[in-house]
Amino acid sequence: MEFEYSPKVKELQAKAMQFLNEEVIPSEARYKQELSEIPMWETPPVIDELKVKARERGLWNLFLPAHREGLTNLEYAPIAEITGRSPWIMPEALNCSAPDTGNMELLHHFATDEVRDRWLPPLLNGEIRSVYGMTEPAVASSDARNISTRIEVDGDEFVINGRKWWSSGAMSPRCKVAIVMGKSDPDGSPHRQQSMVVVPLDTPGITIVRSTSVFGYADGGHGGHAEVIYDNVRVPRNHLLGELHGGFAMSQARLGPGRIHHAMRLIGMAERAYDLMCERALERIAFGKAVAEQGVFQDWIAEARIRIEQVRLLVLKTAWLMDTVGNKEAAVEISAIKVAAPEMATWVIDRAIQAFGGAGVSQDTPLAEMYQQARMLRIADGPDEVHKMSLARRELKRYRKDS
Repeated sequence: MEFEYSPKVKELQAKAMQFLNEEVIPSEARYKQELSEIPMWETPPVIDELKVKARERGLWNLFLPAHREGLTNLEYAPIAEITGRSPWIMPEALNCSAPDTGNMELLHHFATDEVRDRWLPPLLNGEIRSVYGMTEPAVASSDARNISTRIEVDGDEFVINGRKWWSSGAMSPRCKVAIVMGKSDPDGSPHRQQSMVVVPLDTPGITIVRSTSVFGYADGGHGGHAEVIYDNVRVPRNHLLGELHGGFAMSQARLGPGRIHHAMRLIGMAERAYDLMCERALERIAFGKAVAEQGVFQDWIAEARIRIEQVRLLVLKTAWLMDTVGNKEAAVEISAIKVAAPEMATWVIDRAIQAFGGAGVSQDTPLAEMYQQARMLRIADGPDEVHKMSLARRELKRYRKDS
């Protein structure tokens, strides 16, 4: 395994870090101010300005292989890490925010020409947002076999009925299209029951019920997280992604790279928290000496650095495996990073909050908002327990005599 970055990647790293320090972090205060001044769910104007600057610097759509000059997962990983240092601004400024990234990959690989030509260009141009409708309030959606939304064939159309929630971005007026996963063959084999269809959000029968907050944060600038009802929603048959009943396999294809992106952004969040924690500890005096000189704080610093480096190496190994042997062969590592990265990030951010004291839980630092994002990712894209179960089963299979 060779994790040395190529000259091309090092150049992109330098560009991304320069953009972060020169444009993004200085814009965070303006972003927060604009959020308080514009209608709920609107995008702060500073985001559109940053998008223009990102494109000018060659930092645009870096997540998608067909549009990132051949970057592999391993090559994209350090760029994704940098975006995590300002997770509410930089991913969207680079047009690399979830769920749009995964949706664009699905459209690129699995949509019909007509549907791809209608929706992929405006997404690639950062003109609209999109939704991924998988999770449901009435069932444990971590088990895809539980999904109750129905996708039924009726002549030349699909008819969709069901209720989804945590449909990220759906509250935004810029959100124009959804990719919905539902059961198309309830009696089929467990992994051949589901299909995915592309659904324009202005289709009759769609009702956005409410926004769901994360630890009280509405994620307004990101478009929130919505509960959505699909009531006899009809779309043409050519809005199917891939093959009928092939939705489960596509969901795994979508989530594999997405988990790498999340994991690297979490490392970036942890690094930002680490920087803030160290700077704060050197400035603050408690019990006659700087907080940085207190033994307990030095233990936090050492432990944080160890945890960050361990997870980074595991994520880079996972990215390398995905590039060399494919997502299926990297399944154990993909599950491992999905557990390890948010657990590490919440630990580091929690210690940073503690070092800041009262300021750490206030709006005066980014730490509280970073914590809620990191903690949420222990549930999103599959809870820790499901990934541990999957990992354990794959490991034990190697030891079974009948395997």
